[in-house]
Amino acid sequence: MTSSIFPLDHLGQLETIACRLPQASSTARNAARLRQDSLSKPPGSLGRLEDLALFMAEWQDTDRPAITTAQAVVFAGNHGICAQGVNPFPQSVTAQMVANFQRGGAAINQLCRANGADLAVVALDLDTPTADFTQQPAMTADETLHALNQGAAAVDPKADILILGEMGIGNSTVAAALSCALFGDKVADWVGHGTGSDAAGIDRKIDAVTRGLARHPDRTGMGILSALGGREQAAICGAVLAARLHRIPVILDGYICTASAAPLHGVDPRLLDHAIVGHVSAEPGHRKLLAALRKVPVLGFEMRLGEGSGAALALGIVRAALDCHNGMATFAEAGVTGK
Repeated sequence: MTSSIFPLDHLGQLETIACRLPQASSTARNAARLRQDSLSKPPGSLGRLEDLALFMAEWQDTDRPAITTAQAVVFAGNHGICAQGVNPFPQSVTAQMVANFQRGGAAINQLCRANGADLAVVALDLDTPTADFTQQPAMTADETLHALNQGAAAVDPKADILILGEMGIGNSTVAAALSCALFGDKVADWVGHGTGSDAAGIDRKIDAVTRGLARHPDRTGMGILSALGGREQAAICGAVLAARLHRIPVILDGYICTASAAPLHGVDPRLLDHAIVGHVSAEPGHRKLLAALRKVPVLGFEMRLGEGSGAALALGIVRAALDCHNGMATFAEAGVTGK
């Protein structure tokens, strides 16, 4: 597979892409496992830190995975579904928060600095919200494709790991719609408070998602993305695919970010094999979504901010896992013979 896949010419290309993208290296994983088993500790005693080291090894294709360059990207978009009163804050907040990111004043800026990630913010046509999905598809196929290619173009091919986040007033409703369309169950089980919806706001969100699902019966991954998603959701999908092309492991953020990438699972579950989830959000739908995707989050800190904040925090854990993997002495090196 070469970089000529991007820009994509049409969404139908994704239907057969999974088998042509790089796969996890079992050779690198096995070699990393042998190193783990030789380190001066009881086997398995570092728990999920060992699993994270093996995950990084199989996707970086080396038994000594490392993070020199960590890239964080936050995609921002606005949504027509806000016409249904699902948002407690005005859509102008999206652009205001983008400016805050650019000035370095948001939580994601601090967490990226603390954990060694370079942050980029990509605003996607904020002056032109997507369509109201209770009335028509949120995006045309061409709009979806354009945003997907924008997401792919934002990825640094030289990055060792990619942290993804989002910003967009109204996009917790979009996340609920995408999740319910992909995995079914009651709409109410996927809807949460988002940025602070009260009981009446929750009811409006449930109603909007219910009507949107009824209007758009297409349950293919890209069909769901176009009908119910937004530009930042499509961009996240594009970034995930571009990362896979370059063997870059991905850390997804919370509910909205995970739901944004979930349409790729609808196309082919293998498209998310190189992605882990940084944390489990306090949004109630996230645990259901993680179970459906069979993903175990790195952290559970009751966060629900978005912005990539939980993914950036999890980066510190991944760094710690690799420091142990690469820096610990083996039993032989430590002169320990009674293991």
